[in-house]
Amino acid sequence: MPVSPPPTANAAVTRDRTAPPHVPGAGVLLVVAFVLVSLNTRVSFGQIGPLAPVAGFSPAVISLLGLLPPLCMGAFAPLAAVARRRLGEERGLWWAGLVLVAGAVLRMLGMPGLITGTVVVSAATAVVNVLIPVLVRKRFPRERVGTMMGVYALSMGAGSALIAAVVVPVAQATGNWQPAIGLAVIPAALAAVGMTTQLRQQPPRPVGTSGTERSGRPHVARTAVAWSLTAFFGVQTLAFYTVLAWLSSILVQAGHGRGAAGTGQALLICGVAVGGFIAPVLAAKGPDQRPHILSTVLVCVAGLTGLMLAPSSTSMLWVIVLGLGLGAGQALPGVLYAHRGSDHAHVTALSTMAQTCGFLFAATGPVLAAALHTATGTWTAPLGALTAALLISAAAGMRAGHDPE
Repeated sequence: MPVSPPPTANAAVTRDRTAPPHVPGAGVLLVVAFVLVSLNTRVSFGQIGPLAPVAGFSPAVISLLGLLPPLCMGAFAPLAAVARRRLGEERGLWWAGLVLVAGAVLRMLGMPGLITGTVVVSAATAVVNVLIPVLVRKRFPRERVGTMMGVYALSMGAGSALIAAVVVPVAQATGNWQPAIGLAVIPAALAAVGMTTQLRQQPPRPVGTSGTERSGRPHVARTAVAWSLTAFFGVQTLAFYTVLAWLSSILVQAGHGRGAAGTGQALLICGVAVGGFIAPVLAAKGPDQRPHILSTVLVCVAGLTGLMLAPSSTSMLWVIVLGLGLGAGQALPGVLYAHRGSDHAHVTALSTMAQTCGFLFAATGPVLAAALHTATGTWTAPLGALTAALLISAAAGMRAGHDPE
């Protein structure tokens, strides 16, 4: 696969898009490194759900471990801009990989280590989340941005699903949950090793400060496109984490057994992986992503409506539909950052703002859904509230879908 930066928009950003020296096999090494990082991005977060019944975690612990990732990914996302300015994208991702390894090891050290390590892993993942779209924009041709963001989303889902599938057998075979949690060390170490191949290809570091004025550009928080991106990403991420936390309970209340509810969770993850691959591939083909934003929201709304109103015999169909929409909603913002950003610093600033605010907002979703469920005794109210929020986000996200004439 050829590796070249996209054409420069103007002379002011020429240094920002300088290509690294050619190295034989560089394209293959870059793709391998990219896939290894992508596989690792959500591994640690997918272990707790299937492991909780076997490990005997209390509801309070499960709630805390579900709340920490989005909360910490929002709080630590601004670190990515600092890492990029001081280290560049490749070295920033490499250091984040090392921190992921440390956090994965720490999570094996009893309950205090599990909680502390989750914070560490979430902080490193926040940096990866922000830098991945910047790396894609810089290192791959513009026509392959959508494909690589799709590969990122598909690999992320595949890595999470694979580890989630083996944690229970490992815990049962060893009689302890620590070895099962320790499985996350393997993909974390592979990701760090993969990024090691990219350190020699580090281009000149960009000048300027992400989010500040550069070549007359206002601070990112003063622009409509940044707030539009934040609204779309925030609501999509809130819906994703809310459904991920409570889907099993929703299916059980609909009349399914716990085994079927577990199957539903697996189908959701599969749908997320497929939707996460398809959406960016389609969206990157043209300059206008507004139809893709609207389609993503409508697919999510169809899935939620089916879960609320359709017979329980069709629930699994609607779970798959919902997974496709939620996966698209998690992957599509990466294309939006790359297309709306005028240079690498601007892409970083847009990604940082959307993910900082979006993840912090998303952390409230599972808690608010639980409160609505407790107050009404049914999951219809939380699902209806999610549907309304998604429809609002479709309107709010339109500005993020195109460049003004």
